[in-house]
Formats: sequence, structure tokens, C-alpha cells
Amino acid sequence: MLEETALVTSLDGAFAQVETLRNTTCGGCQAGSACSTPLLNKYFGNRKVSVRALNPIGAAPGDKVVVGLEESALSQASVRFYLVPILMLIGFAGFGQWLAERSSLVSTEPASVFAGLLGLLMGLMWTRYHTVRINSCKRSQLVILRLANTHSSWRFASKNLSL
Repeated sequence: MLEETALVTSLDGAFAQVETLRNTTCGGCQAGSACSTPLLNKYFGNRKVSVRALNPIGAAPGDKVVVGLEESALSQASVRFYLVPILMLIGFAGFGQWLAERSSLVSTEPASVFAGLLGLLMGLMWTRYHTVRINSCKRSQLVILRLANTHSSWRFASKNLSL
């Protein structure tokens, strides 16, 4: 299970709105100064992220908590958000190319580009539909696991100070 420290900001029935900071893996990589991620992180990173999480422990607003997500849910979401739209784009572009060649068009590129963009749009629409449908599945929900101990609370507070 992937865990992160967060701050409860509000309650909504069985759910709580929690706020956490976006983390990067910089510092643990061999690339060092050859990587541009630290530069991008300087401008786009360290932002607060607010998400909805199941609240089985009854945490109250202002509580520092540990939230968790099943690793399999993260890998499935990655496939849903990245792989499906890209595969649809490539597949539709190939089909558009094939169809344009079979139709004896002089230039096949516009048909390929149009079909690829159509495939990308359909992949994104499928992702949107599937995400809305899967949000009701408890296995893919972010869950508040426990109140954060003092060491985790200190880490969350120190991140907030570095903004």
C-alpha cells in the first residue's frame, strides 16, 4: 500500500477532503544535474493537492492523517490514463492510413492525422467514462488509514514551511 501524510480540510459524510503536497523522487536518482526535473519541479512542483478519501477512522478537520492507496489501483489508473489513449491514437492513425491507401487518396497523411486525433479523443472519452464508473469501487479509493504520528506530522509541517 502506498502511504502519504495529509491534512484533513473538510468532511462530507463518509468521506474527507484531504490536502497533501505533490512529491518528486529527486535526490534518489543517478542522473544528478543532467536531469531537468528539478527545474520543472521549481515551477510546477510542491503544490498542494486536494483529494477525497474514505474516512473510516472518523478524522476531523485539522487532523494530520496517513492516507493510503492500493498499488494495484495506481498501476491500473496509469494504464487507464496513459496507455489506453495513446494506443487508441496509434491504432486509429494506422487504420486511417490503411483506409486512405485503400481509397487511393493522393495524400494519406491528413486521413491518418484526423483518424489519430479521433482515436485520441475517443480514448480520452473512454478514460473519462471508465474513471467516473470506477470511482464508486472501494478498492480504488484513497483511504485514511490512521492519524499521523509525531514524526510524520513534523515532516508534513516542514514541507509546508518550504513553500
